[in-house]
Amino acid sequence: MSVDSSESSCPPESLSLPLNSLRKDPRTLTNLSELLSCLSALQSEEAEHSTSLTELLNAREPFLVSLKRLNSLVPHVDTLLADAAVLSNNVTNTAKTAERVGGRVRSLDDEMGRVREAGDRVGQVMELKASLADLQSSIEIQDWEAAARHCARAMSLPLNVISGPFAETAVPTSESHLPPAQTLQQAREKLLAIFRRNFEKASQSRDSTATSRFFKLFPAIGWEDEGLEAYASFVVDLVRVRAPASAKSSSPLYYITTLTALFESIAMIVDQHQPVVEKYYGPGKMRTVTKRLLSECDRVVKGIIEGWEEERAMKRKLVDITSNPPILASSTSNRRPPAILNLDEAAVDPREIDRVLSELAGMIGRWSLFRKFLLESLADDMPHSAHSDDHNPQKGSVDTPRIPLPHDTTYIDSTESRQLFSSLVATYYIPLEVWYTRTSIDKVPANILHSIPHTDALPGSPPVQLISRLLSTGDVKGTETTFEQLREVIEQDYIGVIRKKLEDVYRHTGAPNSVSRGDKAERDNRVAFIKTILNDLDISSSHLEHLMHDLSGSQTIGQHFTEEHQPLVKTTLATFLNLNAKLRSALRNTFTENNYRLFFGLALDVVLRPWEKYVTSLKFTELGAIRFDRDLRSITTFLASQTAFGDAREKFVRLQQISTLLNLDSEEDVDEFYNSSGITWKLSSGEARAIGGLKL
Repeated sequence: MSVDSSESSCPPESLSLPLNSLRKDPRTLTNLSELLSCLSALQSEEAEHSTSLTELLNAREPFLVSLKRLNSLVPHVDTLLADAAVLSNNVTNTAKTAERVGGRVRSLDDEMGRVREAGDRVGQVMELKASLADLQSSIEIQDWEAAARHCARAMSLPLNVISGPFAETAVPTSESHLPPAQTLQQAREKLLAIFRRNFEKASQSRDSTATSRFFKLFPAIGWEDEGLEAYASFVVDLVRVRAPASAKSSSPLYYITTLTALFESIAMIVDQHQPVVEKYYGPGKMRTVTKRLLSECDRVVKGIIEGWEEERAMKRKLVDITSNPPILASSTSNRRPPAILNLDEAAVDPREIDRVLSELAGMIGRWSLFRKFLLESLADDMPHSAHSDDHNPQKGSVDTPRIPLPHDTTYIDSTESRQLFSSLVATYYIPLEVWYTRTSIDKVPANILHSIPHTDALPGSPPVQLISRLLSTGDVKGTETTFEQLREVIEQDYIGVIRKKLEDVYRHTGAPNSVSRGDKAERDNRVAFIKTILNDLDISSSHLEHLMHDLSGSQTIGQHFTEEHQPLVKTTLATFLNLNAKLRSALRNTFTENNYRLFFGLALDVVLRPWEKYVTSLKFTELGAIRFDRDLRSITTFLASQTAFGDAREKFVRLQQISTLLNLDSEEDVDEFYNSSGITWKLSSGEARAIGGLKL
């Protein structure tokens, strides 16, 4: 129990003195020395705390001064508090007054706005009533211009005014008891019927004044589409083409002339009427009329093309060229029988195909020119901003067609005429043109070796005619496709046949014949061989290059193709220049090694003999002889690098020996050098002495 009382009498740990790491808990002390040590520590702490308290008491003076100063500010703060309370009270009263006044002012403004709105609505309704009354009066006296003005004035009013309950109450009269919106719509429909009837009557009588008068009244009353439809019906009648009584369908110009008349009449209408339509109906509206014209054009063009196909028996011609493909001169088998070499006896007459192709190209070209004209004329036929129907509520009953973008060509490319002419290109023109070109090219190499002199291998030949005729069609896809096939034809049929002829020149020279006849045949073959190479291939390449250059820079492309397609066509033409390399390579690639070696030697003989004769007629200084030797070595080295055999250096042996003699020192004797040099001389001793005398 004593332990419990002692424990309870001890102060709790939270009330004990701060523990120090150097002294122990007094409750754990057991002897006198520990008690004394602990007591000493406690006394030290007491002294420290006393010192701290003394310092704090000594430092209270600044606090007292600050407190006194704060006490001196209390009266001023109380004064400011009282002033702020007074100011807040005044501001609160003023704000309440301003709020009351502002609310009343706003109410007054709302009332005034409603009064103005009511006044405007009354004025608009009165204007609507007056416009409808004047409209009815103008209709009764048949003053159509005034009626259109009054109708347009009534239509310019907002829809909520025309259809509003106030207008429906105030506008109807005993004579016109219907709501104003219904009255206005009936008047518009009545005017539309009257304008349409009078326009048709004026167009049938060809009264241009009356036609123009009623044409410009349609958009004023909101019937733009109906006016354009009536106008389109009028101009469609102007383009109906009737062939002249004297014309015959068998004439090669009949169908071209008929299409030309059709396209020219439409183009003239577009050119002359476009300003009128845009003036009264706005930009872009001419395309609506053009679409109707193109619909009529589709009908007429379809009949013309069907008549042309039947009259020219085009399907039979396709079957004929398919059954009778051209037989190449380079073919070693299935040689064409001699009986059909005559054009009059051939199963398919190329001259007839040529006439049909010219006629077909003319027809397609007329369409391309017509299409190009429409695209260029209507390219800028676009409104600067989108049309809005908010100001014209009555137009909501009629859908306004979307106007194509400036570069949108669907309005013409989607026509049946476009499809028909594209079909003509793919179905008839390309197959016939390729067949005719192959047939005609087949005759060019056949005559090459028998034409002396032969200086016109390609000019005026079928490739040139084909390119000119092809460009005149103005069809981009057809031009690209035909050019691709033309390149293949020229490479295989023209260049290939020339190579075959060149290979055949010396193929049969070794046949057993009489000596005189063999020599003559070999000599003729060599002459023909050289003329073929130097004339035909070179002139063909030169003329092809000039042709492509002239066509690329001529007005033919700009005349028949749009600006968008002209670079593509010029690029396609430029690819033809690749044929030049193949034409020029035919000289080397088509020779056998022996033939090329023989030709190379003959060519050097032709050049070196006059050169040697010319050299022996000159006089040489020491410097001139050195320069001659240098130039001669350069030429010999270059020619030797172009051949795999040593004929080039052998042909230059005489000139090399001449150069050696010319470069001897003045002290050396020509005869001594000639006899003791060990050189196998091609020059005689007399020629050597003569050359030595050429030195100055």
